Amino acid sequence: MAVISALAVLSCTTKTNNMPEGSTALRSPDGKLELRFAVTEAGVPEYSLSREGAAVILPSSLGYELIGLDDLRDGFALDDTAYNTFDEVWEPVWGEEASIRNHYNELLVTLSKAPRKEGGKPTVMKVRFRLYDDGLGFRYEFPMENSLTYFNVKEELTEFALTGDHTAWWISGDYDTQEYNYTESRLSEIASHSAGMRLSNASQTQISPNAVQTALQMKTDDGLYINIHEAAVLDYPTTNLDLDPRSMTLRTWLTPDAEGVKGRLQAPCHSPWRTVMVCASATDVLASRLILNLNEPCALEDVSWIHPVKYMGVWWEMITGKSSWSYTDDYPSVQLGVTDYAKSNPHGHHGANNENVRRYIDFAAENGFDGLLIEGWNEGWEDWFGAQKDYVFDFVTPYPDFDLPALNAYAHARGIRLIMHHESSSSTVNYERHMEAAYSLMDKYGYNAVKSGYVGNIIPYGEHHYSQPLINHYHYAIVEAAKHHIMVNAHEAVRPTGLCRTWPNMIGNESAMGTEFRSAINPGHTTILPFTRLQGGPMDYTPGIFEQDMSVTAPGQEGKMRHTLANQLGLYVTFYSPLQMAADLPENYARFMDAFQFIKDVAVDWDKSIYLQAEPGAYIVTARHPKLSTLNKAAEGTSSLPDGKVGIVNNATRFVYALSEKASARELSKVRARDVWYVGGVTDENEREVSFALDFLKPGLKYEATLYADAPDADFETNPQAYTITHSVVSSEDSLTVRMARAGGFALSLREK
Repeated sequence: MAVISALAVLSCTTKTNNMPEGSTALRSPDGKLELRFAVTEAGVPEYSLSREGAAVILPSSLGYELIGLDDLRDGFALDDTAYNTFDEVWEPVWGEEASIRNHYNELLVTLSKAPRKEGGKPTVMKVRFRLYDDGLGFRYEFPMENSLTYFNVKEELTEFALTGDHTAWWISGDYDTQEYNYTESRLSEIASHSAGMRLSNASQTQISPNAVQTALQMKTDDGLYINIHEAAVLDYPTTNLDLDPRSMTLRTWLTPDAEGVKGRLQAPCHSPWRTVMVCASATDVLASRLILNLNEPCALEDVSWIHPVKYMGVWWEMITGKSSWSYTDDYPSVQLGVTDYAKSNPHGHHGANNENVRRYIDFAAENGFDGLLIEGWNEGWEDWFGAQKDYVFDFVTPYPDFDLPALNAYAHARGIRLIMHHESSSSTVNYERHMEAAYSLMDKYGYNAVKSGYVGNIIPYGEHHYSQPLINHYHYAIVEAAKHHIMVNAHEAVRPTGLCRTWPNMIGNESAMGTEFRSAINPGHTTILPFTRLQGGPMDYTPGIFEQDMSVTAPGQEGKMRHTLANQLGLYVTFYSPLQMAADLPENYARFMDAFQFIKDVAVDWDKSIYLQAEPGAYIVTARHPKLSTLNKAAEGTSSLPDGKVGIVNNATRFVYALSEKASARELSKVRARDVWYVGGVTDENEREVSFALDFLKPGLKYEATLYADAPDADFETNPQAYTITHSVVSSEDSLTVRMARAGGFALSLREK
C-alpha cells in the first residue's frame, strides 16, 4: 500500500557547496543524501546533491533555451515549494525480484517569470525532485496555466557539475546507436579516446568528441559510485551528456529531429526524469531500482498473457554467414507486389526454409524451450540493406519455401511458439502503415511475441533513432501490440528507460553491442553492461555462443569471439532478461550437451536477486532465486511413474513430484517446490579467483551443487571451450571459491536435496 503524507524538510539559510543563501534542502528517507535547491540573484535555478556531507553534484543550473521565445535559464522567482513522502511496494509482472519498494521524499518547486507585457500570463516552470536512498530523480513540468502552450526546444540546459575527474565507463555520444564497446578512462580523457571508438554500423551519427551516452557509470577516487541516466522518456528526445573538461560539468545534449528541433512540447507536459544514482558499492548499483521506480505503474489491466520466454532462433547462422535472409539472386531490384518470387531461382542458402525450421523446432522442443525466432521468412530481403527504401516489407508475405501455416501448426504440436520477426528497415512510416495487418496475422496463427528491427537510417528521411518522433513510434508499436496481446523485443530501437514497468509487454530490447558483433566485442564488455545499458531495462544480448571460431560455424568465415564457454553460461545469471536466448546453432550445442544442460535448466524469472561481488569493467557474481509459485505453469506435463502415480516435472527445479493419479488441482498447488538457486559469474580479460558464502541458502537444508567452470587450462584465446562440471553437496554454512579464466566465468545450480 502506498503512503503519501506531508514531509518535514529542512530549510536553511547557510551556504553548502556554494549554494545561495536561503536554499531549500530535502533529505532521502535514510537521511544520507541531501538535495539543495535555490534561485540565484540572477534568477537562475540551481540544485546540488551531497552524501553524508560530502558533495556529489556541485551547484548546477537548470533550464531551457527555446526557439523564438524567451529562454528559461534566468529571471525566475521562486513562487512555491511543496513537500511529500511516498512509500509503496509494487510487484512487477516479471523481474529480478517479486516485489520492489518505491520510497522517496519529494520537493516540488514552482518558478515563474514575469510577463513582458502588462496583463500577460507569467511563464511558469516547475521542477519536481524525488530523493531516494540510492539517488535522485528530477524533471521539468509545464502546467496548463502558462504563457507557454506550444513551444519548441533549442537546448535543454540541465547541468551535472561533478566534484572531480572521475573514472568513467562510457560510450561515445550518438543520435542513432549504442552499438559500441565501452571505454574505461578518466572523464578528462574522453575526447582523446572518442575518435577510436567508431565501428562500422548501418546508422551512426557521432556528435561532440566530449559527448557520451547515458547511462554513464562513474567512480570517484573516494570509492563512491555515481550513475547519470534518464527515466520514462516519452514524447521527448533521448539525451546525451556533453562534458566541459575544464569545469568537469556535464550538460544534456538532446537528439534533434529532422529540422533541428530538440523537443516540440505542448502544455501541460513534462520532461523525462534526469537521474543521479549514488551508491557506496558496485553491488548497490546493480541492486538499484531507481529507474523503474520513476516510471508509472502498469497501464494494462490484464497481464496474464505476458510471460517470460526462453527461446532459440534461426538467426545466428545468418549473422555468421552460414546462410542468408534472402531467397534469390535473380532480382537486383525488388518491388513487393510486382516481383514474382515463385518464378525465381532460389540461390540455395536461404536459412528460413521449411526443412531447416523444422530441424530447429525439433531441437528446441526436445530441450524444453518455449519459442523459436525465425528471421528472413518474408519477401523483400534481397536489396533493401543500405538502400533506404520506403516500402521494403509488408510483414505478411512469406517466401515460397516458408509454409507459414504448416510450420506454425508443427511448432504448436511440439509445444513451441514461433516468434515473429519484423525488420522495419528503419522505415517507420512503412511499418506503421502495415502494423495492424502484421499484428492481425500474428493473431491468426497464434504468435504472441515479435522481434522488431530498425536497421539503417530512419525514414522519415533525416530523423534519428533517438529523436522525439522515433520515441513516439516505438511507444506506438508497444501500445498497438498490447491490444493484440503481443510481447515486443525491439532491436536497434532506443535504449530502454524503465518503461517496461508501465508496459510490461516490452519484454526485451537490444540497444547495445550484442553478440552479433562477434569478434569485435572486447573482453570485459559484459561486466560493464549491467551498470549501464541494463539499468533502464532488460537486454536481448543473445548469449550462449559455445563455438567461438566463426570458421567452424560458417566455413569460409573468419574471426574468433573473445570469451570462454563457461563465460557464456554465467551470462544467463549476471544478465537479466525475461526474454533469454540460446543463440548458437543446434549442432554446436549437440557437441557440449552436458554444459548445455545449464541453459536448459536456468530460469528466466526471479523472485530474489543478490549481487554478491562486482566491479564495473572487471567482474560480476550474482545469485538468483526463481519464482516457484506457479508450479503448474512451469510443468512440462505428466508422465507415468511406478505404482500407478503421475509425475509432474518442474522446469525450474528439475524435480519429479509423485502424486496420485487422481490428484486434484488443489493437491497439485500444495506440492512444495524444492528450493533452487542459480549463481553466475563473469570476468574481464584478467584471470581471477572469487570466493563467496552460500549464506543465502535456507539454513538446515542440504543442496546439490553443480558447478560449470573454466578448466585449469581454459583461456579465451588459446582454449576457450575447456570447462569442468563438478558435483558436491553444500549448505548455507559453506563457501565456494571459483577460478575464472581470462574472459571467463562460471555457472552454478544449487538444488535442495
